[in-house]
Amino acid sequence: MSKTILIVGASRGIGLGLAKEFKSRGWDVIATERSTSHELHALDDVRIETMDVTKPETFEGFDTKVDAVIVNAGITGAKHQSAVDATADEVAEVMMTNAFGPVHLAKSVLPHIADGGTLAFMTSLMGSIEDSSGGFELYRTSKAALNMLAKGVSEQDAGPRGIATLALHPGWVQTDMGGPNAKITVDESVKGLADVVEGAAGKSGFRYVDYTGKDLPY
Repeated sequence: MSKTILIVGASRGIGLGLAKEFKSRGWDVIATERSTSHELHALDDVRIETMDVTKPETFEGFDTKVDAVIVNAGITGAKHQSAVDATADEVAEVMMTNAFGPVHLAKSVLPHIADGGTLAFMTSLMGSIEDSSGGFELYRTSKAALNMLAKGVSEQDAGPRGIATLALHPGWVQTDMGGPNAKITVDESVKGLADVVEGAAGKSGFRYVDYTGKDLPY
């Protein structure tokens, strides 16, 4: 019997690549977009839903049984990236989009993840406090917050049901966000990420790892 995965934020880049990769591995794929993605709609046999992690009304009605969920939503945040220059609205936008919104969605769909399944959040090495060299303060803080919240979901909600929780660093990827100087291609990243997600099934607990499966410092 084939497995089903929900990929939130699959309109382009890594999310779109993940939809293609899991489909090629025989999974049934439910992929989400905020606005119409012609590339996503060009894929065969993929169920497409409209979801926005900052708008609960778009995801709270989801009721399909799945084996895995990847929450891939995220933004860089205000161009200046400065804690000094940041306005309350800029902080709210990046924190809701990168941390609190994804976790709200995850908790909403968690009852529909099979026991022993996998819940993954797309984070970044830039969310590591130990590794931080400073700079990109809005983005780094939002991803550190996501890591903290994801660990809480694992301890309180997912872990007791044997669901693995992952905070995934995709690497520095050649996407619109990563830029043309990034070190790895989307294909390289998503193949590794898919291996990590598939390998986590049945292994309860929380891991903060990169696309090669390497554990990262908090």
